Amino acid sequence: MIEHYAHASHAIKGGREYQEDSCLFGLVGRQMHSDEAVAGDGALIAVLADGMGGHVGGAEASRIACQAFQSRFEASEGAYRDRLGLSLDAANAAIGAGVANDPTLDGMGCTLIGVFFDAEGVQWVSVGDSPLYLFREGGIFRLNDDHSMAPLLDDLASRGLMDRREARESPRRHQLRSALTGRPVELVDLPENGVLLQDGDWVILASDGLDTLTDRELEAVLAQHRCATPEEMAQALIAAVEAVGDPFQDNTTVMAIKAIPSPLSSGDGENETLRTVPLTWRNRPGS
Repeated sequence: MIEHYAHASHAIKGGREYQEDSCLFGLVGRQMHSDEAVAGDGALIAVLADGMGGHVGGAEASRIACQAFQSRFEASEGAYRDRLGLSLDAANAAIGAGVANDPTLDGMGCTLIGVFFDAEGVQWVSVGDSPLYLFREGGIFRLNDDHSMAPLLDDLASRGLMDRREARESPRRHQLRSALTGRPVELVDLPENGVLLQDGDWVILASDGLDTLTDRELEAVLAQHRCATPEEMAQALIAAVEAVGDPFQDNTTVMAIKAIPSPLSSGDGENETLRTVPLTWRNRPGS
């Protein structure tokens, strides 16, 4: 059982002139001050959105989506999976309403990850390509689906229908197959089951700017700072991205959450809606 979650976030604009990422933390059922670092009752919501649509549109879409998601989740009742789905719908509808109120924002949209943390583990909903990672025992797992073209290109390469280097360097690689735009959403990752968390686990939400790091580089940073505070972890991941020195570096936002187990937890119980396996080790091209 998890006693509480320590958490922090850090973001950079990278090589862009503006920031289109938004993120927020909230304690489920009560207000949280912006400087509060711990969810003391073991119930936390984390939301991250990566905007698209230009300076004004992208920033507005991600802000609207995060706020609408959190507000709807807080106001909803029932099973957490259902609440996650309703909150995603509310975020998408809020973007649609924003465009209706200001036609100059037509074309704005965003990716979104919404994660609920309770005393046993995590459940999530996501749309787009922003990754949700679990770091456990020295390795990383990607928990959510990637709704960009990348998995499709990698599949073609694995079947010998496309050169691996061509798949890796394709300009189509980062094209989104699904996003929140106020219109019907093509692809949604809302799994039936969540994941049980263990002592030492880290959960990382990020915008796709973190993809500047290969899996080996990401694992190395996570391993080096596995005993650090979430603030130190988030800053270390961003520093590693900056160290690459890409002049075209995308906006990058990292939300780092560390599970703190209860000292009285036996670890024998299991929630029927959560699981420990199967988890698939990440193996992105360029790792």
